[in-house]
Amino acid sequence: MTPASIAPLKEEPLLFESLTWREFKAVEQLLDRPGYRLSFLDGLLEIRRMPGEPHEIIKARIGALIELYLLMAGYDLTPTESMTLESEAGAVKREADKSYKLAPGRSRPDLAIEVVFTSGGINKLETYKRLKIAEVWFWEDGVLEIYHLRGESNHLEYEKISSSEEVQGIDLDLLLRCINLVNHVDAIKTFQQALQK
Repeated sequence: MTPASIAPLKEEPLLFESLTWREFKAVEQLLDRPGYRLSFLDGLLEIRRMPGEPHEIIKARIGALIELYLLMAGYDLTPTESMTLESEAGAVKREADKSYKLAPGRSRPDLAIEVVFTSGGINKLETYKRLKIAEVWFWEDGVLEIYHLRGESNHLEYEKISSSEEVQGIDLDLLLRCINLVNHVDAIKTFQQALQK
């Protein structure tokens, strides 16, 4: 197994402050074109260019490994990918890189995954908290961090945890080693062989 050596330049987003929800929705319609991703939180509009190949490779690898695990573990999953999640009442809009409903009948994803190759911008955890996403995973610079939502509906906070509560039983060390392999097929085969033991 050879670790990946993906070292992209970090790019900062364009930020525009003090927009109303209505102004944001108008700008969103104007910029509804390929190549850009918009996020919104409390009047702050973030515009990012769509990520390049290194981001897409890691995103696809994480998705392939997670879906393999979920299928083998018997989850009745629905991949919701980067579906738009928004709440006018919460003054928030976000699209995860990957997201999953982990049981039938869910109104929103249980798990959101972010592959971070940029710096700055809106507080991603705050956006997911307002959207009530149970668990958020961040992959950045070869490291995986997991946050689980705790508390009652009027006082929610994310807690950083060392093992997933939504994807129970997954070996995160093995997952991370496979995510960081150079070859995609080797990563999938290595992960699958370990799961079959």
